[in-house]
Amino acid sequence: MGKPPQSPYPPDLVEGTAPPVELDDLVDAALENVDAANSRRPRLALHRTAVRLCRLTGSDLAESSLTDVTFDECRLDLVGLRFAKLQRVVFRDCRMNECVFYAASLKDVLFERCDLGEAVFSSATIARIELRGCGLQGARGLEALEGARMPWNDVLENGPAFAAALGIEILE
Repeated sequence: MGKPPQSPYPPDLVEGTAPPVELDDLVDAALENVDAANSRRPRLALHRTAVRLCRLTGSDLAESSLTDVTFDECRLDLVGLRFAKLQRVVFRDCRMNECVFYAASLKDVLFERCDLGEAVFSSATIARIELRGCGLQGARGLEALEGARMPWNDVLENGPAFAAALGIEILE
């Protein structure tokens, strides 16, 4: 049985420092209520960062490095994380429809109550990934999630997506 993902290290926030107001390279920061929709931030670096209630719809974050990052209640639909490196990252209550993880490296990543419908995981490499309460309807490249951890009820709920990924024909 696989091990659960490690939790991210929290940001070490400096008192009296103004919080960031835009998505940029950040270390030890808390980003909240920022609208960075449709932004191009390839090779973005986020380290020990909390991102809450932010909108990144359609953003290009290809080849980014996300380490010790928590996303809470964010809109990450249509976000491109191609070739990105994610380590100790939590996505909680996020809308992630059509998010692209093509050839991304995901290590110690938790997806909790996220909508991952039509997300792309093709060619992704994973280690210690956990999905809890996530929808995977129409997701592609699900074979890349081999070794991920999921509660049994989530496996049953996403059965049609897994059957489609394996080419299994479901009979009525």
